Amino acid sequence: MELSLAHPAVKAFMCGSFSGTCSTLLFQPLDLVKTRLQTLQSAKTGSGRVGMVNVLLNVVRTERLLGLWKGISPSFARTIPGVGIYFSTYYSLKQHFFQDSSPRAIEAMLLGGGARTVAGIFMLPVTVIKTRYECGRYSYGSVTGALRSVCQTEGPAALFSGLMATLLRDVPFSAIYVMFYSQSKALLPNEISTSASAPLANFSCGILAGILASLITQPADVVKTHVQVNPQLRTVEAIRYICVEHGFQGFLRGAVPRALRRTMMAAMAWTVYEQMMNRVGLKS
Repeated sequence: MELSLAHPAVKAFMCGSFSGTCSTLLFQPLDLVKTRLQTLQSAKTGSGRVGMVNVLLNVVRTERLLGLWKGISPSFARTIPGVGIYFSTYYSLKQHFFQDSSPRAIEAMLLGGGARTVAGIFMLPVTVIKTRYECGRYSYGSVTGALRSVCQTEGPAALFSGLMATLLRDVPFSAIYVMFYSQSKALLPNEISTSASAPLANFSCGILAGILASLITQPADVVKTHVQVNPQLRTVEAIRYICVEHGFQGFLRGAVPRALRRTMMAAMAWTVYEQMMNRVGLKS
């Protein structure tokens, strides 16, 4: 079936999947470094505080340069359909409720949060596998093998570990991001938003929205990582563990690589998505 003949929601899915593929391939190393930072047993080692650069160099030294892309298979398995589901849901909701008008700030938050809830729940099992790949504690051979192994040894429920923490992280992030992104785009002068530099302007709006959303949702991301890497922990237990072992600063571990990755990925995904939607004749 040609894309031009497909249903608009299918077109949105394809555009979203392509944008997610590009952003994941580029920024996977930042996600791996973030996960490693969050799952370190201690915030300090004998050589001092462990930071983003230390982890980055250690991965390259021990696992070579391609080690930075460890977990790219589950990342693709999660992102390609996940971002597609997110954007197709977002497009469908927007067309249903706001076909003839632009959503206001609170409405944009509901659109972003609703789309992320659907995608987050649907793709959670792959998210769990992706997190385990990146932390370095598990040696799975493939995504399907990992899914089978978890089901056999821990039960299917383990594939949905960290559901609450994931939703508490992703839904607010998407809601806040879409709100800031849509409102900042609305403030752009018409001569910019209709010019050849519109993609760059939209990307800049995405950077601003991503930084704000990442900082607000950082603690939930740390909790989510701990729960998925240690499935015996519940969300409340993970919060208590982080407080006892690392203090308040524990909730900020991995903040820099996560903010960089989430901000750049979201900005790129939205920019590519909107450009592709224009190419296929749909209003994003």
